[in-house]
Parts: sequence; C-alpha cells; structure tokens
Amino acid sequence: MRIKAAVRLILPVSTMVLAMMATTTAAAKERSDAGMTYDGAVSDALAITAHRPELNVVRVAGQSMLPYFGDDAVVVVKKIDAARLRVGMIAVYVNRFGEKVAHRIIAPVAGGWQVKGYNNAEADSTVVNAGNLLGIVYATFNSSGRAPVAMAASNLPSIETVYAAPAR
Repeated sequence: MRIKAAVRLILPVSTMVLAMMATTTAAAKERSDAGMTYDGAVSDALAITAHRPELNVVRVAGQSMLPYFGDDAVVVVKKIDAARLRVGMIAVYVNRFGEKVAHRIIAPVAGGWQVKGYNNAEADSTVVNAGNLLGIVYATFNSSGRAPVAMAASNLPSIETVYAAPAR
C-alpha cells in the first residue's frame, strides 16, 4: 500500500517539475537573463581575472548559445593548449572571416575541432585548432543588458566582443 501511495504522489510531482522545466527552458531561449546588470557582470568577471594572466573578459553578442549565454553576457575566457580541447567545451576562436566566436565543440575533425552554436542548424565552416584558438569559456555572467546612458557613464574598461551567432 505504501508503494502505491508513493507512486500516486511522485507522478503528479514529476509531471509538474517537467512542465516547469519546459517553461523555464522556453523562457531562457528568448534571453539568458540572470537579472544582473551588465556593469555588475563585468565587475565580477574582472575580479576573477585580476591576478590570473591566463584569463580574459569578453562580452557576448548573439543568441546561438542560448540558453547558456546570449546578448550582453560576460564570459571569462581561459587560455589553454589546443591539445586539451574536448567535445562539449565552449571554444573561443577566430574564424576565417576574422571574427571572434564562442561555440561548443561537437567533434574532432581533420586538423582540429568542429564547433557549432547550440541553436544553429549547421556547424561552423572554420575548424578550431592551435592557430586560431583563443581559449575556452571558464565562467559566464548573464546580464540584463546595458542601457545606452549607462554605457557612457561607466567607469569600467571597454572589453572586446565575441559572437555567438549563426554559423559562417
């Protein structure tokens, strides 16, 4: 009798949890937003990198990596040797068009690694290798964006942008 009662309780609860997860995932795909201001995200990221020369802070533009990060997310990039890359890591690299991109490694290929944005239908045309690798995403700070007025008034240093965009 106890088992039947437990099953009757678990099934509705698990259904409710799955429904909540689906709703949360759908909302996250629209914008990965932790409610943190952009300046707050940059400040936190800079604090992590202050005494670590192998770490660099960049801003994200694009939505191909949602729900993990998107427009105005701030990520900390860690320089690593290309031999340490593995499937599932988020590589930050320079593509054949000279753009800095942050996409997930999906497979080893001849000459390096194939990468793809989570929301992209196709893999990127550029293979990631020792020659174009800038590092991997070490930490992510999602922000609620930055108002144009706040951009002009900020005392924070300007940081470079990497793209999480459609495959090219």
